[in-house]
Amino acid sequence: MFESLEGLRGAGKSTIAPLLAAARGAVLVSTVPPRFQALRHELDAGDNAEARMAFYLAALFTATDEIRRHLAVGTSVVVDSYFARCLANHHAFGSRLGVTLPPDLPHPLTYNLVCGQAERELRLRTRSKPMSRWDTVAEELSEQITQAYAPFPMHRVDTTGRTPEQVVHTILALTPQRDWRATADSSCQWPQPVTAASHQAEHRTPPKTTER
Repeated sequence: MFESLEGLRGAGKSTIAPLLAAARGAVLVSTVPPRFQALRHELDAGDNAEARMAFYLAALFTATDEIRRHLAVGTSVVVDSYFARCLANHHAFGSRLGVTLPPDLPHPLTYNLVCGQAERELRLRTRSKPMSRWDTVAEELSEQITQAYAPFPMHRVDTTGRTPEQVVHTILALTPQRDWRATADSSCQWPQPVTAASHQAEHRTPPKTTER
């Protein structure tokens, strides 16, 4: 079983992921492997959206190798974000980097964690980790990020006013382990417009034509 949590900052991804992994008897895989962390901080201090996107894609593809190894031996995997977050965020950030994802990537069951704005902001204020400039930009562009998430098939899970344990219970009830394969078969096909280039093409003004 392969499951991913997606959503805006403060929706509960990093809190719910280890609890869900424990409930499933799964391995929690970091999609930014430890050896990437130092460079991550350097890129987060910069302002190049394409460089940042390329970095996160490299981290994700590296993590995918580990995910494949676990799945190959029958070990379930949980991640607190996957390619959808990278593509949605950087599209909103203005990246012009075109990306076509390989069709044979492991496709997770994905849960879109949502939270009321007031509660989400309260959660962010009480966080101990510092905000990067990209975290600030993500807050300013939260609506655009939400819209960029829209093409991806995800189960919506509202975390507003609920404990982490209640959220995990909701996810377990939504996709019982015995039923996960049928759910995955029907919902894991990722949309075609997942590249920055294709998003731009969708919104590009068509050229004017002159009748002759």
